[in-house]
Amino acid sequence: MRKYTSILLLAVLCACTQQSHNANDGNKRELNGHKSRKHASSHSENALNDSIRVAILLKKCDDFNNNDELDSALVMAQKALVISQKAAYKKGVAGAKYRLGEVYLYMGKLTDAIKAIDEALPFYFEMNSKERMANLHNLKGNAYTDQGNKTEALNEYLAAMNYYEAISDKEGIAICHGNIGNINADMGRNAEALKEYETVLKLSLEMDNKRLASMTYNNLGTIYVALNNLPEALKQHELSLKLKQETGDKRGEGIAYGNIGSIYIMMGNYTEALTFHEKALKLSEEAGDNDNAAQSLSNIGWAKIKLGQAREAKEWINKGLQLAKELGSKETIVHSYNRLYEADSALENYKGAIANLKLFNLYQDSLVNQENVKKTLESQIQYDFDKKEAAIKAEQEKKDALAEKELQKQKMARNVFIGGFAVVFIFALIFFKQRNNISKERKRSDELLLNILPRETAEELKSKGSADAKQFDQVTVMFTDFKNFTQASEKLTAGELVEEIHTCYSEFDRIIAKYNLEKIKTIGDSYMCAGGLPVANATHAEDILSAALEIRDFVQHQKQMRNAEGKPSFEIRIGCHTGPVVAGIVGIKKFAYDIWGDTVNIASRMESSGEAGKINISFATYELVKDKFHCTHRGKIEAKGKGEINMYFVEGRL
Repeated sequence: MRKYTSILLLAVLCACTQQSHNANDGNKRELNGHKSRKHASSHSENALNDSIRVAILLKKCDDFNNNDELDSALVMAQKALVISQKAAYKKGVAGAKYRLGEVYLYMGKLTDAIKAIDEALPFYFEMNSKERMANLHNLKGNAYTDQGNKTEALNEYLAAMNYYEAISDKEGIAICHGNIGNINADMGRNAEALKEYETVLKLSLEMDNKRLASMTYNNLGTIYVALNNLPEALKQHELSLKLKQETGDKRGEGIAYGNIGSIYIMMGNYTEALTFHEKALKLSEEAGDNDNAAQSLSNIGWAKIKLGQAREAKEWINKGLQLAKELGSKETIVHSYNRLYEADSALENYKGAIANLKLFNLYQDSLVNQENVKKTLESQIQYDFDKKEAAIKAEQEKKDALAEKELQKQKMARNVFIGGFAVVFIFALIFFKQRNNISKERKRSDELLLNILPRETAEELKSKGSADAKQFDQVTVMFTDFKNFTQASEKLTAGELVEEIHTCYSEFDRIIAKYNLEKIKTIGDSYMCAGGLPVANATHAEDILSAALEIRDFVQHQKQMRNAEGKPSFEIRIGCHTGPVVAGIVGIKKFAYDIWGDTVNIASRMESSGEAGKINISFATYELVKDKFHCTHRGKIEAKGKGEINMYFVEGRL
């Protein structure tokens, strides 16, 4: 989904200062007057020359920028800035900072872009240039969007919209609605996104802005696909294609053909899908759009698989994969490996299918985490923590104040009564006892914090009031779940049920502590832990499976004991998967250490796809432990939402 960007207008920055001087009587004064006029003329010429040089540099910057020659555009903007700052030329400084913000944004240097935009804004505020203020806020919103900071991005788009509305700039208003729609779409708020896009479409049709309308038809089509309304999605993409053709946008036309082809595949019309993807490839190659060409090659293969031409399909997909790797296009790489897996499966080349599935999972995990990594601690968390610390400090100060007040009373008593020193001594003992109690309470608070958070995270949280989210390239995640929990719980009283769960989870806690694993959370009768964090290590998979075996054996032993006593018992399913995750603190009322990523989802699927009394692991985990544990290959098992996955049962150590 493309961001809407503003159309920038170049104003030639030129200023000329005229000065005049009165003629003077006398040779000396006349000579001095001549020098002054000469100096003024020189100063005026320099100012004029500087403004012209800056205007030329900024024009070149815009030209390079429009041609995607970003390195050259950056050099022009930097030169313009140096000249403008040296000449104290505010308009030039503002214009250069403006361009720097643009260029840094398009180069992906988002922090630099935001900094440059923030430095440009005061200049345009002073000049009361609402148009430039609007454009800058829109650019800043785009930078925050690329950073994944949707809250700040929305604030910037709304600020931009206010300025555009103040100058009745319909295109600017439409741009802001479109960008807000994009954020809603990214967050899965399809109804809100649909409303924003419809506003953009209405404005673009009123302005007869075919470029903007075609982009919006495309975005509407994407939303209707998400809403599973394929006929309406097809209609929107066909309208987008029509406008692309009218405006001669070959690249956009290729994208539209590809979108229509993909919808035809989803609708089961594979012959028509192949036709459109072939047209998309031809136009993309003509337009030099290699990224879309790679997607089209893979999509042609996809259509051929559906048409029963799997062997030929592999040739097309491999061409797309090779091009995608050259471009570093991870999304196309992921789709290509998935389609190669489908093709090899159709050809009954199971060895090739397994290899492609493994590569698909690796790239998919990387892509998901790349998109989802973001800062998990907000200011509310820090505020909540600071408030707790302030409360502890205030309580201690209150006790110290009371102690000091009592001490003053004792000092006064010393001057009146003999033996006051003894009283002061007794009070001192009380005072130090109070301080000792406070120290014990603080220690107890620290212990409670360590029961919630890993030590490293807790120390970071205490030292600076926040803890940064961290990415771990490889951890092993374990899920457990009690089978027939509902049936067994119906035969137990509430107290008996809680006691049995407590017994099991207490033993689980002991076992994972033995293997230096991190407990993440419990959800009802489900228990989740991970190895390889918060401190990375190379033994996480082995540690997890060692713990899993002990947990399995403990539950089996517990079942035998309870059955012998005629009591209801539980059986357990255990699932494990290895891959990258993001870890951090969430919550504003109660701190919780949690992990995210597709690795977590797949680990959960390993558990739900397993069997009672068994430890079910993925191929990724199997590859790390196959030399240390005896594993039985189960074959490809359908996992909800993940397709078929190679799974293994862990029987024991070798």
